[in-house]
Amino acid sequence: MQLSCLPVSFFSDIIEGRMTIAQWAKMCAGMSLDALDLSILFLSDRSLQAAVHTRKQVESAGMRVAMLTTYPDFTHPDAAQRQRELELEQHAVALAAELGASLVRVTAGQAHPETSRRNGIAWAVEGLARLVETTSHTGVRLVYENHSKPGAWTFTDFSQPPDIFLEIFHQTASSNLGINFDLGNATAFAQDPVELLQQVIHRVVSIHASDTSARGRLQHVLLGTGATPYPELFACLRRHGWDGWICIEEASYQGQPGVQAAVNYVRRAWEEASNA
Repeated sequence: MQLSCLPVSFFSDIIEGRMTIAQWAKMCAGMSLDALDLSILFLSDRSLQAAVHTRKQVESAGMRVAMLTTYPDFTHPDAAQRQRELELEQHAVALAAELGASLVRVTAGQAHPETSRRNGIAWAVEGLARLVETTSHTGVRLVYENHSKPGAWTFTDFSQPPDIFLEIFHQTASSNLGINFDLGNATAFAQDPVELLQQVIHRVVSIHASDTSARGRLQHVLLGTGATPYPELFACLRRHGWDGWICIEEASYQGQPGVQAAVNYVRRAWEEASNA
């Protein structure tokens, strides 16, 4: 496997300019990560020229971008807004290509009160399928996540319930849409996170390694200290011969020591799963 990290703990610092992407890249290089992850929220200037400049900064630190995380809202009740979300996400994929990213994390959309289960699934499937089709020329792989709720949204993810996630998963089977499987989200919201992983593993391209202190709600904690059954989940991946990107979603808010502890834990747990 290859290892990268999304710095949730540093989101506000990077977005508000107290920390630069170049500094984040240097920190990742110091921990010998294979790559780093960025959020679209980090990019205040979303021109293609600015993305080229950011890529040079990352590469100057000896790093590369593995994944750009994005937040398309394909379940919005307004059809015009859904079209706008598609156009924004198409541009985000173009940005990812200029950044040199291999992957773009995509979402179904928010659980708007006006959006019914039936319509939300149909709109999400349509939006995701059109996005895959219209961006295939970029060489960037789109990965759909069993997502929860980012700070940028008002509502939780429409497909946070595992049954809705699986329905969208099945209805996008004919596309080249991969899966970014979030271990913490699965632990928080699925009755059995390992069973959920087994149902989708043949399309899992990347893993979000996160941890939660609770079942039934997502409460981020330092990786390895919560309820997420890493030994069982990693053993499942290794039994299936999975060998993709593990992208640490580091959200312990313990600064660089928290990131380093998370990196160390994932490496150790992966190796232990191999030995087991």
